[in-house]
Amino acid sequence: MPSSLPTHRPTARLPALLVALALCFAAPLARADNLADIQKLIKSGQYPQALEKTDAYIAGKPKDAQGRFLKGLILTEMNRPADAIAVFTRLTEDYPELPEPYNNLAVLYAQQKQYDKARTALEMAIRTHPAYAIAYENLGDVYAKLASQAYDKALQLDSSNSAAQGKLSLIRDLISTGTRPGSKPVVAAAKPSEPVKVAAAEPPKPAATVVPIAPPPPAPVVSGPAKPVEPTKATEKPATTAPGKQASDTASTESEIVSAVQGWAAAWSKKDVKTYLGHYAPDFQTPNGMPRKAWETERQQRIDKPGKIQVSVADVKVSLNGDKATVKFRQDYKSATLNSSAGKTLVLIRVGGKWLIQQERVG
Repeated sequence: MPSSLPTHRPTARLPALLVALALCFAAPLARADNLADIQKLIKSGQYPQALEKTDAYIAGKPKDAQGRFLKGLILTEMNRPADAIAVFTRLTEDYPELPEPYNNLAVLYAQQKQYDKARTALEMAIRTHPAYAIAYENLGDVYAKLASQAYDKALQLDSSNSAAQGKLSLIRDLISTGTRPGSKPVVAAAKPSEPVKVAAAEPPKPAATVVPIAPPPPAPVVSGPAKPVEPTKATEKPATTAPGKQASDTASTESEIVSAVQGWAAAWSKKDVKTYLGHYAPDFQTPNGMPRKAWETERQQRIDKPGKIQVSVADVKVSLNGDKATVKFRQDYKSATLNSSAGKTLVLIRVGGKWLIQQERVG
């Protein structure tokens, strides 16, 4: 999510677990100055002073997500994981659409060897942001840890199991080669040092390639499998439509598609849940293949939250292929507590004369 703030991206590695934390929000200038001061204190290692200034900031803005996020980072640096977990947990409850707090929770849980909890948190991060590359890599590292524990248990029960021994050695090699030289082995967040790369608009690239293991962990699923599209029947005679007419028809169709996307955004802004959900096709590919009913309930709960929201689209580009269209645009989202802008892609299909959303993804 792009931001006008001069934020930073703290990074470090646990054994076999990439730790990359970033959160960006647009903010008024005075708020940006306060947060910038806090970040300077964090960068210089003055954590008690940073915590004191952050608490004062949050006292005046108790719902401010970025201030609370910074507090979680500071508590992590101060080796207060229980307090940091409490901060990030409350953030996931108040802002379930943000992936970063889930990712940070996973890091803290992994420190405590609670890998099942870490896996669940990362799956939630991916559900809220399917293009969040950091969460995918972290999930792979967590699976590697879980696999190591499972193979080790197998050897405890049967020390002669050479297959399990070989797999355990492979996993241990993977873990050892995945750790950056010089990194702190038990630190959840390093000092800020690099400018943030906004995951929503340009997902950070993974820092290392994960070697497949046998049996491989299930790959994270961004969306459910697409239903096959019925092939278009070929015409028996060549088309005789003039080129100018074809261009006019294409322009008209693209205009319909853009109007459909704008109607979707307008319904979202009006918090008209029924109309909003009506813009999705019957075979819409829900995130991670979750049941359609559960997804609709989740969307309704988020949209029905108190306060006004405004969703707009800009820089719309349409790629048409028969009765299917790919639409790329910039989505601007504004509410009382969040102001974000991110690239978005919708795949629409023509159903009964209407253009409905079949796929939805960030980027």
